[in-house]
Amino acid sequence: MKIIRELENIKLVIVEMEVNLGTEKRKGLTLCARDGDEYYPLNTAHDGRPILMNKENLIKVS
Repeated sequence: MKIIRELENIKLVIVEMEVNLGTEKRKGLTLCARDGDEYYPLNTAHDGRPILMNKENLIKVS
């Protein structure tokens, strides 16, 4: 394994996120990588499992 480059504009933040689980809503703290007004969750808000940083998981805030 090797590091190719370090992303300079990415900031790690902890956000409070609300998720829908069936008919119920839950809130939880989630580690995210922030790039401008885009957030990439790095773990799930409901059980803390890690998830990949990719465009499919992107959350845009306007």
